[in-house]
Amino acid sequence: MNIVLMGYRGTGKSVIGRLLARRLDRQLFSLDRIIEQKGGMGIPEFVARFGWPKFRELECEVVQEVCDQADQAILDCGGGVVLDQRNVDRLKRRGHVVLLTAEFNILLERLSRDQTRPSLLDGVSFEEEQKQIMEQRQEKYKNASDFICDTSYVKPERTVKEIIYHFKEKKWI
Repeated sequence: MNIVLMGYRGTGKSVIGRLLARRLDRQLFSLDRIIEQKGGMGIPEFVARFGWPKFRELECEVVQEVCDQADQAILDCGGGVVLDQRNVDRLKRRGHVVLLTAEFNILLERLSRDQTRPSLLDGVSFEEEQKQIMEQRQEKYKNASDFICDTSYVKPERTVKEIIYHFKEKKWI
């Protein structure tokens, strides 16, 4: 079974995915990186040119492809993967989902340092955008998750240890 990392932007999915893959000696599938390769450009440029609906279509294709080939791997998903239930169903059939969370003020601080992420909503402040999107996705994240890790005040290495411990306890690895 795969270990699937989900969560909102800035929760540490990419960093934790790399560390977890290295620690468990597993292949890492970064869905956003694969989407960029298939789309032929970075996500901000892709969204600017084709819009979010086209991005979500490509994301769904990539989830299907990765789920068809990944086994005993780490899957680092983009924050919006939960918006399409087909994605969630495919990912859960092929793995166990770890939901990474963080307190809102910490997410704002982390996200404000990264100006490369495309806006999700027009006409609202950065903070209001994050608040609205998190509220919209929160229930979907919780419903998809098998295990939740709060990354607010811990270093990524500690979160990796927590995930491994939990998965060993459940005999998932």
